[in-house]
Amino acid sequence: MHKVILVVLDGLGYQVAHDCMGFMQALVERKKGRMYRIECELPGLSRPLYETLLTGTHPLDSGITHNQVIRKSNQQSIFSLASKAGLKTAAAAYYWISELYNESPFDKIRHRYSVTPGKPVQQGIFYYADTYPDSHLFSDAEFLRQQYDPDFLLVHSMNIDDAGHHHGCNSVEYRHAAREADNLLSEYLPIWLQQDYQIIVTSDHGMNSDCTHGGVTSEEREIPLYIAGSAFQLDAEPAISQLDLCGVMCTLLGITQHGKPENRDILA
Repeated sequence: MHKVILVVLDGLGYQVAHDCMGFMQALVERKKGRMYRIECELPGLSRPLYETLLTGTHPLDSGITHNQVIRKSNQQSIFSLASKAGLKTAAAAYYWISELYNESPFDKIRHRYSVTPGKPVQQGIFYYADTYPDSHLFSDAEFLRQQYDPDFLLVHSMNIDDAGHHHGCNSVEYRHAAREADNLLSEYLPIWLQQDYQIIVTSDHGMNSDCTHGGVTSEEREIPLYIAGSAFQLDAEPAISQLDLCGVMCTLLGITQHGKPENRDILA
């Protein structure tokens, strides 16, 4: 059994990640991590793809097909599976994660700070402004990690997506937001790796020059997948799907009866 941290950099396209995230690329060059180019499922929208990442379910099967579906998930998520297995879960994330797995609709007064051992996300700090600084978000995540020692921790940032919606994927602002996220990862990932966490860094979808996403262009669909940690096979050349990631994380956590698609080729 391994502890897992999933970092979702909302709205980050593959090419900008490759070109701008120097720390993450350094891990790849030094054979301490691996980067893959994967495609997001369709429709390439945030709430449907949060569900895909965290349940291994296609949007057409989950019923979360657009961002205005405001209800709790009816799927088995990594949070619910981990909780049933007696593991500890936590999330520092946008409030849509709370709506999907804990409380729907979200109440910013009652649900922003969540200590709910009986819920799938047992410990949560949920923000509700797209401009909430990534620096604060990572600090929230590290507080949860140190305070509660979760077996699975979700870290979900919105600043790259927000920059893309205002300025597009070819903008200085979008690339700068990616570099800022990379700087934060350079601060926290060495700590997490030293303590033998298994790290997955990815995105839900990309961004186009029209300041949006959801279509089939490469800018919108192609996203990065970084892996790092002792439990990964860094020399493998698997064909990885976004649908595989929940199953991979469950396997890392020692949850064997999860019934999720996975790709064991990336595991040592």
